[in-house]
Amino acid sequence: MRTGKGVEWAVHTLLNLAWLGDGEPVSTAQLAAGHDLSASYLNKQLQHLVKAGLLESVPGARGGFRLALPLEAVSMLDVVLAIEGDEPLFHCAEIRRCGSIGEQVPESGFSRPCAVNSAMAQAETAWRRALAEQCLADVQATAVAHTPALTSYVKRGMGHD
Repeated sequence: MRTGKGVEWAVHTLLNLAWLGDGEPVSTAQLAAGHDLSASYLNKQLQHLVKAGLLESVPGARGGFRLALPLEAVSMLDVVLAIEGDEPLFHCAEIRRCGSIGEQVPESGFSRPCAVNSAMAQAETAWRRALAEQCLADVQATAVAHTPALTSYVKRGMGHD
């Protein structure tokens, strides 16, 4: 299953805001510069996060974005849904009913759901469950375990040292 780069950008932004730790709003430009991202594209992702209640937007000259919730309250699924939406990943077009093969199958052969669609739905349910079980605090802890000085790197990289 594939997600767009906006999901990666959103997760890193949420983590970076947590590592800054002061609750002060951070501008889109500053957040984008931290990873050399397109500010305009990142801003679209940030607006999705605001709409989902994961970020707060603070207007004004010293405005920007800040976390709306603690990382423990945000799952990876929350971020994916905020950025990608809640549409199913697989859309069954019922091709089993089409063409010369479909013409051979009696109507009773279609009385049960499509096996391909059922298999894909089962896989998507497992994927969503796995994402829902991982909160961003868990992701943050893993990142810090891999790079213990990460918090200081983020603060310096964002000009908050």
